[in-house]
Amino acid sequence: MAQAHLVEAARIQAQSLAIPDSIETERMRLVASSAGNAEETLQAALDSAAELAAWMPWAYPAPTREGITTYHQSVEARRAARELLDFQWYDKATGRLVGKGGFHSFNWMVPRGELGYWLRTSMTGKGLCVEAVLAMTEFSRQHLGLSRLEIRTDPRNAASRRVAERCGFALDGILRSDMRDPAGNLRDTCVYGKVLG
Repeated sequence: MAQAHLVEAARIQAQSLAIPDSIETERMRLVASSAGNAEETLQAALDSAAELAAWMPWAYPAPTREGITTYHQSVEARRAARELLDFQWYDKATGRLVGKGGFHSFNWMVPRGELGYWLRTSMTGKGLCVEAVLAMTEFSRQHLGLSRLEIRTDPRNAASRRVAERCGFALDGILRSDMRDPAGNLRDTCVYGKVLG
């Protein structure tokens, strides 16, 4: 009972955090997602479907309007509950959506969370994902008060692993056969972690 009380107290404290709705980087503006973002997210996902389907369950066999709309309809309530903090990544020069990323799987008692991300295929190879992840990592330290941040990825996802490593996350271990990939096959998971202080 005492543990449940502590969990609830930590959750309530997290809900009182004043969390900004945007993050600025040199080339991008990362803005809190809302229900109105579904269509532009769908277009970016469809543009990148061939690459995303291997790693993202929601993109296999292809992203759907229904799935992305349902997700976006939930993001504001989940943000208020501090279950998910999802951001749209916009190119400052063009205003184009270049990717998405956010915090999830929080344990506010620690506190720790997980960071996930994806980039529009046409925008890869420009260092944008590293730029965004570095900014989001600092954001999690300053505004969320996280002690630890994790990035979890399929060991075969070399691009995602490179981003984690370039952003200073250490490979804490590989969990064997702990998940199913989008096609339903058992897969391992690389757990990268960064202690934030």
